[in-house]
Amino acid sequence: MTITSGSRLGSYEIFEPLGRGGMGEVYRGHDTRLRRDVAVKLVHPHLLDPTSVERLQREARALATLGHPNVASVYELGEADGTSFIVMELVAGETLADRLMHGPLPREEIVRIARQIAAALEAAHDKGIVHRDLKPANIKVGSDGVVKVLDFGLAKTLQSHATNADLPTATLQTREGTVVGTAPYMSPEQMRGSDIDRRSDVWSFGCVVYEMVTGRRAFRGETSADVIAAVIEGDPDWSAIPSGTPPGVMRLLRRCLRRDASQRLRDMGDARLELEEMGTAGETPIEPSRRRIPIVAIAALVAAAGVLALAVVWARRAPVAEGAPAHFVVSIPQDAPLGGLDFPSIAIAPDGTRVAYVGNRGGRTQLFVRSMDVIDPLPIAGTTDAVSPFFSPDGHWIAFFADGQLKKVAVSGGAPITLCPAPVGLGGTWNRDDVIVFAAATGSGLSRIAATGGTPRPLTTLDVTQGEFSHRWPEWLPDGETVVFTVGTSGSWNDAQVAAISTRTGQRTTLVRGGTNPHFVAPGALLYAQKGRLMSVSFDPGRLTVTGTPSVAIESVLQSSDGAAQFSASSAGHAVFISGGSDANQRRLVSVSRDGASVLPFAAPPGAYVAPRASPDGRKLLVTIESPSPDLWVYDVTLGSTTQITFDSGATSPALSRDGRRVAFSSTRTGVPNLFVASIDGTGPLERLASSGNAQIPGSWAPDGTLVYVERRAATGRDILLLTTPDHRSRSLVESAGDESAPAFSPDGQSLAYVSNETGRSEVYVRARFDSARARRISTDGGTEPVWDRSGRQLYYRDGARMMSVALSSRDEPGRPEMLFERDFARGTNDAPNYDVMPDGRFVMIERPLQRSGPESLHVLLNWSRNVAAASAR
Repeated sequence: MTITSGSRLGSYEIFEPLGRGGMGEVYRGHDTRLRRDVAVKLVHPHLLDPTSVERLQREARALATLGHPNVASVYELGEADGTSFIVMELVAGETLADRLMHGPLPREEIVRIARQIAAALEAAHDKGIVHRDLKPANIKVGSDGVVKVLDFGLAKTLQSHATNADLPTATLQTREGTVVGTAPYMSPEQMRGSDIDRRSDVWSFGCVVYEMVTGRRAFRGETSADVIAAVIEGDPDWSAIPSGTPPGVMRLLRRCLRRDASQRLRDMGDARLELEEMGTAGETPIEPSRRRIPIVAIAALVAAAGVLALAVVWARRAPVAEGAPAHFVVSIPQDAPLGGLDFPSIAIAPDGTRVAYVGNRGGRTQLFVRSMDVIDPLPIAGTTDAVSPFFSPDGHWIAFFADGQLKKVAVSGGAPITLCPAPVGLGGTWNRDDVIVFAAATGSGLSRIAATGGTPRPLTTLDVTQGEFSHRWPEWLPDGETVVFTVGTSGSWNDAQVAAISTRTGQRTTLVRGGTNPHFVAPGALLYAQKGRLMSVSFDPGRLTVTGTPSVAIESVLQSSDGAAQFSASSAGHAVFISGGSDANQRRLVSVSRDGASVLPFAAPPGAYVAPRASPDGRKLLVTIESPSPDLWVYDVTLGSTTQITFDSGATSPALSRDGRRVAFSSTRTGVPNLFVASIDGTGPLERLASSGNAQIPGSWAPDGTLVYVERRAATGRDILLLTTPDHRSRSLVESAGDESAPAFSPDGQSLAYVSNETGRSEVYVRARFDSARARRISTDGGTEPVWDRSGRQLYYRDGARMMSVALSSRDEPGRPEMLFERDFARGTNDAPNYDVMPDGRFVMIERPLQRSGPESLHVLLNWSRNVAAASAR
C-alpha cells in the first residue's frame, strides 16, 4: 500500500511526513476514535517477516509498560491493508539536533537535558531494553523543558540475547556490509558488530553530552571510514571542553567515553544521580570562553528561535542586572492563541515593560497586553479584528488597524479612537513629535498623519516603472525625520528592498536588496527579515549607509507570505519575536464543506501554496508555490501527483481559462509584473498577453476568451481593464478615485464582481459587464476575495475569517449576506482570492502554516540590542 498525506490506516488519518529512518517513515496522524494527534511509524516491508513482527510486538508491549515521562509512549502496533505500523505519542518541540546546529548549550540546559535523558535510559534499561540509536535527532526538547527520548519502540530487548544484526535501526552502509546504528554515536563494540548491552547506550549518552558541552561531535571524520576509525581507535578532543565546565560534567564524560566497556560507567542510574547533584549543589558555572564567541545577539541568542537560554514562563519581573541580557519565554493562553500572523502581530513598548500582541478569540482577532509584573494578559476592549499594533513613544497608547481604519487605544483602557481610513493597514510607526507614518493599503505608498487624527498626506509614491507595487512596514529612525520601510518589487518578498526616506527633504535611499520589515537597533545595526531569518548589518542612521557583510541575528523568525516578520524592537534595547522561519510557510490544501464543518486534506504534501484554482471537472488544482521562487504547479487530485508548469517565472495570481486548458498569470520575468499565459499541460512557450510599464494582475476569463485584469497606475491607482483576444487589445472597464481589485466574471460572463475601497474600506461590488451604472455593493461590513459558484446564482466573499455568501438573481437587489462559517484559513491579498469553489460545491482552501511545535509563545529579549549592533560592526 502506498502511503501519502491524506491516506487512512484503520482509524488513523495520515497527514504530513515527519521523518525517515532505517525502520521506516514517520507521519503525523490523527486517531479518529480517541480524537488525538499521534505519530504513525510505517515499517519497511522488508522488515515484516514473522520473526521481526513478533519481536516488534514484544518490544512494543515492554515499552507500553514504561509510562516514563521522558520516553515517547507507544500506543499501538497495528496492521491495515498489508501495512504494519506503530502508533506513538506525538511529541511537540525541537530535536536536540536542531538546537546543537547553533553551538553548545548553557550549563543549566546541559544538566537539565542530560538528567532527563539519563532517566529515560535508566527506565528502559531496568526493563531490559537497550536503545542502540541514541543521538540528538532522537531527542526532543519541548518549550516546557520536558525531554522525550524517541524511537525506543525499535530498540533491542536484552532478554532475546540477540546480536546487533537481529533488528535493524538506523544504518551506516560500509563496503563490508551494514553496521547498525548512527556512526558518530555508536560504541566501539557496536561498531564491530559485537553483542551489546546497556553500556553501549552509556557510550552514546556520553557522545550526546559531549556535543551539548562543546557544540561539536565527539567523533568526526570526512568520510564514514574516518568516523569508524575515530570511534574504534581515537579519543575525543578533550581540549575542546570549555575551561569553565563543571568538574562533575567532565568526570561524567570521561567515565562514559571509555573505549573498554568493562571500564565504562555501568549504569545510567548512577549518571542520573550525578547530574541531579550537579543541579542542586551549585557547581561553578561555565565561564565565558577566552575565544571570541561568534555573535549574533546575546549569547548568540542561542541562535535559533527555539533554542532557549532560559526556558521560563514570564510570570513576574525577573531580576536582571543593568545591561545584562536575558531571554524569557512567554506562554500564550490556549483560549486566545496568536492571530493575525499575515501582519506584524507583536509590539514591545519602548521601555520593554509590556508587550502587545494579536490574539485569536472565537475566530476574531483582538489585542492583548501583557506586562512583566503580571501573569495573565489583558484583552483590550474595542479592538476586534485588530492587526499590526504599534506603541506610542511614551508607551501609553497602542495604534492598530481594524474595520478599514487606523485607530489608537489607551493602554489603560477606554474606547478606541479612529484616526483615518486605512483599508488594509500594512504597518505603522509613531514618533516623538506625534506623527504616525503608515501603509494604508496593499497597492499604496506610505502616508503620514498627526496622532490626533485628521487627513493623511502621502509620504511616498510607488515607482511603477520599476515594478513597485507596495510600500509597507515603516519604522522611524531616532532622528524622528527619517523612515525605513519595505518596497515590494516582485512576486517574492525575498526580493523586496529596504529603503529610507526623509520626511523633511523627500530624498529616498535604497539600503538593502533582498529583505523586508526593517528595524533599527541602536547604536548602529539595521535588522531585516530574509527567508525566515532576521539579518543584521552595520548601519549609519545619520548618513543612511550600510556597510559590511550581513549576519544572522535570529535564525528562525516567523515570516508571512506578505513579507511581515514577527519581530519588534524597542528603543530601550529590548525585543520580542515569534519563532517560525521557513517551515512556517508549509501549508496544506484542504477541501471544506459549505458549512465549514468538514475539513478534509488533499494528499498533496505541505507547501508554500497560494491561490488555488479548481479545474472545471474538479480533478486538478492549479496553485502557486512560492518557495523557492513563485511558480505554477498542477496537483492532480485523482492521481495524487504534482507537476510544475512554469519555471523561474515569478508567476503569481493565476486565472484559469473556462475550458481549463490555459492559465493567465502575472510574471516578473521581464522586470515589471505583466500578463502572460501558459498551457496547463506545460507544453509550449509562455506567451505575453499585455506589456506595460505598470504592474498587471489577472482576474478571470469570460467564456468568449476576454480576460479582465487589474493594472496599477501612478495617477489613478488600481483600475480594472479588459483584454480581448486574439488581438490583445486592452481598454478600461472600472476606474474610480479608490483602488479596484480581484475582478471575477460570473460563469456566463455577463456580470463582474470586484473589490473597491472607494468608500474608505474594501467592499465587494457587482456590476453588469456592459452597464457601469448598475454597480451594486454586495458586502455590508467589509469584504474581499469574491468568487462565484458554478451556477452563477451565489457569490462568495471573505470578511476576515468569515466566509460569506450572497444570493444573486436577475433582480436589481441582491440578497442579504449570510455567514457560512468562521474559520481562520490562510487569507488572500487584494489581488487574488486564496480559495476556490469545486464543482461539488465544496471549497478548496489553504490551511494556515502547520502548527509550530510546543505551546504558543513569545520570546522576549532584554538588553540585547548593543550586542547585535556590536556584532554588525565587526
